[in-house]
Amino acid sequence: MSVLENVAVLAASSTPTTEFAARIRTEVIPVNANFSYYFLDSTPSEDDLKELVVEPVTGLPPRILELLPPVQMLFVPFLELQTAKHSGSRTNGRRGTEVVTNQRPVKPLTHTRVTAEAGEALLFSMDERDTGECHYRFFQGIATMVAERWPDELEKNYVGLIRQELRANVHGEVDEASWEKKIALVERSAAHGTTKALREYARQSFIDTLTLYLHGICCDLDVDTGPRQLASRHLRKRLDMLAAAFPPPKGYAVFPEDLKN
Repeated sequence: MSVLENVAVLAASSTPTTEFAARIRTEVIPVNANFSYYFLDSTPSEDDLKELVVEPVTGLPPRILELLPPVQMLFVPFLELQTAKHSGSRTNGRRGTEVVTNQRPVKPLTHTRVTAEAGEALLFSMDERDTGECHYRFFQGIATMVAERWPDELEKNYVGLIRQELRANVHGEVDEASWEKKIALVERSAAHGTTKALREYARQSFIDTLTLYLHGICCDLDVDTGPRQLASRHLRKRLDMLAAAFPPPKGYAVFPEDLKN
């Protein structure tokens, strides 16, 4: 099957995300040594390329890039979670099969991630897309990859900071996922000691905080307000640790005082 025929088949059918990423890998367009992209069934405008690909990729710290495998950014018409016929079938923790489709789905997904031998693929649905949401999910995917590879020293320091917060009964978290794990940890009274719950919470807290940090480099820091939000002085300690571990690329900054005139 020719390249054009292969792409046409993918555009006209429902294809499992793992299969789609594997079949499209020779068609992706490189951005740099780490990243490549592909738009299925659409031609991106210059603004689309700038907002969805160039801006988030060029804002990543060099030390983050050193940790990452090759990453494909794949933009497709729709992503769908198809209900599994067999109860044991799961994809990315979800019951069912994730597929790329050009038909409006019953159970739509905004994004997903595929891991393969050749690297990682981040897939985004272009249906009613929101640039801010795409950026957030991109940085969340990158933060998750970093958490799977984070240097031992950084892990030690971050977990130590989390322990300090727990001993001081610091309230709140950066995002809902880490907040839920923190509540579960506190309820088990596992703040002191190396426990599975503590490790899971620290890892999710790292992912959520790094997502915010990376988003802040590309765009502006957008901290949710509400009863679960971590106090700004504690958040600043985390962000300072991440800034020391992963300095922004030249010309970028997270905090106003870091900007050079």
